[in-house]
Amino acid sequence: MSDDLPFWKTKKLHQMSRDEWESLCDGCGRCCLVKLYDEDDPEMNVHYTSVHCTLLDSRSCRCSDYPNRRDKVPGCTVLTPDNLGAIKWMPSTCGYRLIREGKELEWWHPLVSGDPNTVHDAGISVRGKVVSEDDVPETDLFKFLITWAR
Repeated sequence: MSDDLPFWKTKKLHQMSRDEWESLCDGCGRCCLVKLYDEDDPEMNVHYTSVHCTLLDSRSCRCSDYPNRRDKVPGCTVLTPDNLGAIKWMPSTCGYRLIREGKELEWWHPLVSGDPNTVHDAGISVRGKVVSEDDVPETDLFKFLITWAR
């Protein structure tokens, strides 16, 4: 019976191959949004902006230089099974987060739908909703606060 189940339902995150792990990414691009933190907020709540990392290809919603992203963007977070629980800003729709929390992947996730475009068709991705950090002065980031990326 378990042979009929997809890998994300039968394996723990630590047991997944690199390809399986990478396929948990739904391609929404939300994790690549610039996030702001209120230093006076004791909860350290995250505030998402509609400004994306310089490396995000806003059409495909994928990193334009994934293998070298840490060299080009030193603050880029590399997700691992070990650090995933500590990263509080992952969107609630994120495949990694959902699996870690024991929840089901959404219908639009490419692993469920079989189509990498359903994340865009469902309006979950950042496609058509964002601007590059190259075009926004850091002092203006607060003008780009959003609520849809949680």
